[in-house]
Amino acid sequence: MRYGRFLAAMLLAILCLALSGASMAAVEVKMSYNGPADVENNAVHLYAVNFKKLVEEGTGGEVTIRLFPDSQLGNEEERMELLTKQGMNQPLINVASFAGVAPVFPEIYASAVPFMFDSYEAAHFFFDESRYWNRAKEEFHQRTGAYLLEAVEEGGFLAFTNNKKEIRTADDFKGLRFRGMDEGQVILFESFGASGTPISWTELYMALKSGVVDGQMNPAMYIKMGSLYEVQKYLTLANIQYSDQFLVINGDLLDSLPAGQRSVIIEAAKKANALNRQAMQEADQRDIDFLVGEGMIAYAPNHDEMETFREAGQPAYVEWLKAKVGQDWLDLALECARNANEKAK
Repeated sequence: MRYGRFLAAMLLAILCLALSGASMAAVEVKMSYNGPADVENNAVHLYAVNFKKLVEEGTGGEVTIRLFPDSQLGNEEERMELLTKQGMNQPLINVASFAGVAPVFPEIYASAVPFMFDSYEAAHFFFDESRYWNRAKEEFHQRTGAYLLEAVEEGGFLAFTNNKKEIRTADDFKGLRFRGMDEGQVILFESFGASGTPISWTELYMALKSGVVDGQMNPAMYIKMGSLYEVQKYLTLANIQYSDQFLVINGDLLDSLPAGQRSVIIEAAKKANALNRQAMQEADQRDIDFLVGEGMIAYAPNHDEMETFREAGQPAYVEWLKAKVGQDWLDLALECARNANEKAK
């Protein structure tokens, strides 16, 4: 009888330990982002797949990442609101575009002034170690409670296309009509002497084909994906803007994890971005080669020609941004970009 009670007590203790271990063993984290579950055509999904693998391997399965592509957890604004809420009901990681970050941190726009970066290497220095980026991460956390971890490379630099003439300097824009994705792009084109017209992505192909507008700007991967090479002849590789999105993680989630798991997540974010950078640069060159193979004429402006874009476009764009971003943030971002360009030479 005494042995039976002892055995029952032992079994109960083992069961309690097992249940306790199970409750502590795995944390499932939802990771949301835009675009389809397609590693070939969605750079953010490629990033998410690599991040998931690195986190799960690094924690031995104690932290699992569940992917939600195609904005399944809501639009940009809804996902950011969910992520910045306190409490662990929605452990969430989000890859957000400027549209997702800017409502809570408009200073992020200071990192998107046109013609800031001469090269990929300069952009990487800027988003890895600049004073602007360190300040942005600190301010974002103080303001939202969430953590801004990485600027995720998503598709190369934006390039100009048009079907009228080769564009080598800002003066070549005069008299042309360009599609502007937003007010900032419209202002940029107007600063060059062109007109800018807001047109959605879904309407862009027909607008170019019918002559409603003469040109537009996008990374090579989107020019290829949208078959814009069928209705555009000239491609100007002017490093207009670095194409990136931002990895943001719920503050309560990251703070609640043991130090070892936190380190794994932070390191996985960096490693996944390094993989993305390599893949995106290789893909960007392949996409440019594809566009040339389809008949587009590509041109990369030299240093003096690039200066004409900067001199005409940056002041107008910065003036527009002043309504959204403080002058100190703009000055800091531009100074850090100049330093990054020098460091990358």
